[in-house]
Amino acid sequence: EVPFEIISGYRAPATNERLRESRGGGVARHSLHMEGRALDIRLPAVPLADLRDAALSLRAGGVGFYAREQFVHIDTGRVRTW
Repeated sequence: EVPFEIISGYRAPATNERLRESRGGGVARHSLHMEGRALDIRLPAVPLADLRDAALSLRAGGVGFYAREQFVHIDTGRVRTW
């Protein structure tokens, strides 16, 4: 059994805007988090690049790699990476 951590799931519009203002960019104005269609996750027992690569292999939505913050963003939007 490997635990995982959800860094961010659903975000209310006000929370999303607060993050946009406080992070100096990097938070989308129309984030899929506000539709419940995105997660920021980490699996402490799995190298972050391996988690990213597994998500990319699905070709089922967006995948963002945040090495400094130690999480991977996955969503059900169009296939894209950053």
